[in-house]
Amino acid sequence: MDRQTHLKTRTYLVARHQHPAWKLLSANRGPLVLSCLQTLLEQNREEILLEDAQQMLADILQEHANSDDLDLTSGDPAGDARKELRSWIRKGLIVERDGRLMATDALQKALTFVEGLDEKIMTSTASRLATVQREIESLETRLNPDAQSRADHIRRKIRDLEAELKAVEAGHFEVLKGAEAAEGIREVYNLATSLRADFRRVEDSYREADRQLRQSIVSDQHHRGDIVDRLLDGHDTLLETAEGKVFHNFNEQLSRSIELENMKHRLRTILRHPATQHALSRQQQDELRWLVIRLIQESAAIIKARARSEKDVKGFLKTGLAAENHRVGELLNGLLNTALSVDWSSHKVRKSETPLPPVAVAVSGLPVMERLRFKSATEEQSQDLELSEQNANLEDVDEEFWRAFDGLDREALYQDTVELLTVTDRPMSIGDIASHLPPTHDLESIALWLAMAREAEVTISDHQETVDITDSNGQTLRFRLPHLTLTRNDAESIDWEL
Repeated sequence: MDRQTHLKTRTYLVARHQHPAWKLLSANRGPLVLSCLQTLLEQNREEILLEDAQQMLADILQEHANSDDLDLTSGDPAGDARKELRSWIRKGLIVERDGRLMATDALQKALTFVEGLDEKIMTSTASRLATVQREIESLETRLNPDAQSRADHIRRKIRDLEAELKAVEAGHFEVLKGAEAAEGIREVYNLATSLRADFRRVEDSYREADRQLRQSIVSDQHHRGDIVDRLLDGHDTLLETAEGKVFHNFNEQLSRSIELENMKHRLRTILRHPATQHALSRQQQDELRWLVIRLIQESAAIIKARARSEKDVKGFLKTGLAAENHRVGELLNGLLNTALSVDWSSHKVRKSETPLPPVAVAVSGLPVMERLRFKSATEEQSQDLELSEQNANLEDVDEEFWRAFDGLDREALYQDTVELLTVTDRPMSIGDIASHLPPTHDLESIALWLAMAREAEVTISDHQETVDITDSNGQTLRFRLPHLTLTRNDAESIDWEL
């Protein structure tokens, strides 16, 4: 075996036993933990309550209790779920802060690997090759120290752009469609998801720096200046990394909202393209639609991680400052005791020079309190509220704003239900009504039908019925409801305000 193969083998063996992502993928219960965490992350996006994770993992373990491969013989799914999550916290797959779980870069890598197992899209297409060739040419130009060569390259680009502009003005240009459009959309999605992975690595780096900083504070081997230097140097070093630069550039864009708004507008335009339906799944479309908001949330998590380090250093400095204040107080007491022993009645002593500046004006006719020097407080300039009217075009309003108004039309559903009962003229359960009137708002629709039954004083049996409803995201939801029936007379007897 040659040396290179030996080094690779050792590296993979070490990663197999130390890297949390590899441990998770090779663990017997890894698929259960991974599905639990992925589902909760998709629902919460930022942080997961530890109790929610334990409950969901306990339900998953209970469902697979008869599997021989998982070694679930304790008979206590809740206890096994707690132990499983605690073990992965210790291994560094997830981080627990104040009863909340936060994902790490290792968990993101495991999720990306699993999601890529079903990826059957070929990436080595003609457009991808053209992109690589352009990047090679651009990099070669930037690495070339010859000014004339760089100038020739820029002139070629200008000629190409002018020719392209003339063709566009003449109406000769190609619009991406079909496979090429789908490929470009998938490329944008992959780049967008890699941004979130970069942010997650920055957050992990800040947590690691915070851990090292806490160890330095606890060790008592560094004075306060060293601790502050470690905090500032660690921040500067992190910003020099590739993912640190990405986060820094995005953080600067937060102060320029127009760029983020343009980015959101372009993403909405891409998502409205017909090729998006074939290029991305429904979940991937939602991830791309909420990309800007997710990046802002990831940025906030990074800022919180850094703020923890700053808070620890601030507390450490305050602790040392209290000791210094005590020593300063002792020094002042010594000065005051010395001042009491001075013979102030002696004119020579009062007129003698001193290195300390005077604390009061030498006017004996005024009381001491009026002669003391003081620092005038600078008053902050008052800022008036801006109450001017601002106009906006409704077409520029975000799609998320209109989605907030997408509520259930209770009056329309009530009338449709009454009409359905009138036409059928037979008792119908909630499942029967849902099959004829597919709910657009699952839980609200069911709540309205139950309220109608309550107002009509319908008899509710002890039995239950199962109602399966497909929501707007294409997911099938199952509701277990009390079995009851509504009739035409029941609906007409209802007199209530919606």
